[in-house]
Amino acid sequence: MGDDPGRLYRLDGVAHIAGVINDEVSAVFVNVIVVFVDGFCTWFMLAVCVYNVGCLFHPRRCISSVRRQQGMRLDERYVPYLQMAGLYHLARLNDRWFRLDEPLVSAFVERWRPETHTFHMPFGECTITLQDVAYQLGLPVDGHYVSGCLTDFHLYIEGGRPAWQWFHELLGVLPPENQVQKFAVNCTWFQETFEECPDGADEETVRRFARAYIMMLLGTQLFADKSGNRINIRWLSYVARLEEMGGYSWGSAALAWLYRCMCRVANRHVVKLAGPLQLLQSWIFWRFPSFRPTGYDEISWPLYSRWSGYNPGISNKGPRVQMARLKIDLLQPRDMPYSALDVIQVVHPEVLESRHTMLWRCVTSLIYFAVVEWHQVDRVLPQFGGVQPPRVPP
Repeated sequence: MGDDPGRLYRLDGVAHIAGVINDEVSAVFVNVIVVFVDGFCTWFMLAVCVYNVGCLFHPRRCISSVRRQQGMRLDERYVPYLQMAGLYHLARLNDRWFRLDEPLVSAFVERWRPETHTFHMPFGECTITLQDVAYQLGLPVDGHYVSGCLTDFHLYIEGGRPAWQWFHELLGVLPPENQVQKFAVNCTWFQETFEECPDGADEETVRRFARAYIMMLLGTQLFADKSGNRINIRWLSYVARLEEMGGYSWGSAALAWLYRCMCRVANRHVVKLAGPLQLLQSWIFWRFPSFRPTGYDEISWPLYSRWSGYNPGISNKGPRVQMARLKIDLLQPRDMPYSALDVIQVVHPEVLESRHTMLWRCVTSLIYFAVVEWHQVDRVLPQFGGVQPPRVPP
């Protein structure tokens, strides 16, 4: 689909999946009995069943996800560096991994509109906001934007050193040539090389393994691409300064990437979805209780961890997409899920600091390298306890 904004956001240039479903001709089946009584013709309509072709005949598109569970163990010696980087809560979630319900996510993505970055639902609009990122993943949303040069960035590295020389200095090893694709390293090699920090390792060795762990965390949990098996070395410039990583807005960058991935998959010809997909699914479960799996009542921090071990199965995806569509058609607006007492009791106090909360309601740009998306919370005021004013036609 590419990144041309003209194609990404202007629906006259994109075959939007929701448009395809809505524009299909509906099939109407009517059973009628005609009875003649005293010379008069009486019509009895026994049943009228109207089926949208999008449900019966439209290919039941089910997106496929590419996210993988990070296989590197969280060593206690990494914790100070993860806390310094603002990624400790995210690292803890890796041990509470759950499988994506692809049919459910597919049905929701059909409601996603790239022009507004919102889901268009029967009751109005809703979307994933910075507040959701903070509560679900425990990521900081205040700080510097995550960006940099994506091409020939090795020319801008400190001292003008080549990127792979810098890789060797920071991580202490170089990947074999057959494990490198341009500026990305094979994820399997990364995991096997840095799977476990040796016992008795000195501080510099621990720092190297912590850098590798953070690169893997960012490359698999937040910013995965469709391959699902590459770690980009763009993160070198960040892990080189571990002490400064906590000053970045990882939450807004993750949300920008999720928005962009959903905008891409809104094209009906795209079936692979990348990005922080467990954030999307956890948001669905928290916002719409009718979709929640049973037996997951324990609430812990971050809120995403509630669904630890969830495994929806992989069979009957087509019919499950249809069922999810029908349930979405019946959805009603819900109360704010984060105002419940059992939620407030587990929330980390840092998340509720004013420097973070004041950003939740901001209409602002979300930046992740070349990706720039809009955080349009003015369209979803009920999610913050407000009242949505009626739209004025242009």
